[in-house]
Amino acid sequence: MAFWCFFRGLFRGLLRCFSQGVLLGVIFLSFAAQAAPDRVTITGSSTIAPLASELARAFEKKMGPDRVRIDVQTGGSSRGLSDALNGRSDIGMVSRHLSPTGKLQVFPVARDGIGLIVHKDNPLSSLTKKQLKDIYLGKTTNWRQVGGPDLDIVVVHKAAGRSTQELFLGFLGLKNRQIKASVIVGDNQQGIKTVSGIRGAVGYVSIGSAASAAQSSQSLKVLAMDGIAATQQNVRSGTYPLLRILNFVTHGDPQGFPKGFLAFSQSKEANKVIEKQSFVPMGG
Repeated sequence: MAFWCFFRGLFRGLLRCFSQGVLLGVIFLSFAAQAAPDRVTITGSSTIAPLASELARAFEKKMGPDRVRIDVQTGGSSRGLSDALNGRSDIGMVSRHLSPTGKLQVFPVARDGIGLIVHKDNPLSSLTKKQLKDIYLGKTTNWRQVGGPDLDIVVVHKAAGRSTQELFLGFLGLKNRQIKASVIVGDNQQGIKTVSGIRGAVGYVSIGSAASAAQSSQSLKVLAMDGIAATQQNVRSGTYPLLRILNFVTHGDPQGFPKGFLAFSQSKEANKVIEKQSFVPMGG
């Protein structure tokens, strides 16, 4: 009898410990689930990505520690639009004009321009639209033909699916098949790195990206177009000829933290972040 009582007590003790362990485990998992930050995914335009990252950092700080984490990925405007519409991201980044259609919601966040970049050793300060068109058509192949040095022109062009390429071609009235490119690049940073490393190169990137690169002492400079400087002031006034809107997009009405982030991005509080990235806020 005593032997049976011993084992019964041992069994009850083990059962009690097991139950307490399960309870503690449930409490711990519940706490961990509550403590884990919500995650928001943003994909698309390489022009907008650095700005989106800075806006995300400011929004995360505003929301408080460990409430939300925002992951920003590039891949081009076409990816941003596709990912948002197909549910692969919470928010897409598209650096071209868009209108809301069906389930597509558009949130303009900033204005930008497309600037012409050359190596800093190139003495030219401006190109006309006609000169630029002839360069990209392969009719002008040496900088000497447009008043520059006796140096072969290396034409740097954007890959298909990039909104920067679409706007640039539209401005020149050209089709992609007409372009005589020496180098094809993807995002703005690839374009900047390529032009910075080749004395005869010419390319086109976001004015905001070009301004940031020039300030960081990279070996490039931004040319005026038809005598109009590629500056924030001229983007703001609308006098620069190659302008565009930078947008966030969603599939349907956003909710939760995506909705909060988009509202923050369009607020006056975000303007300093936008201007620091060399873009122009929509309201200013």
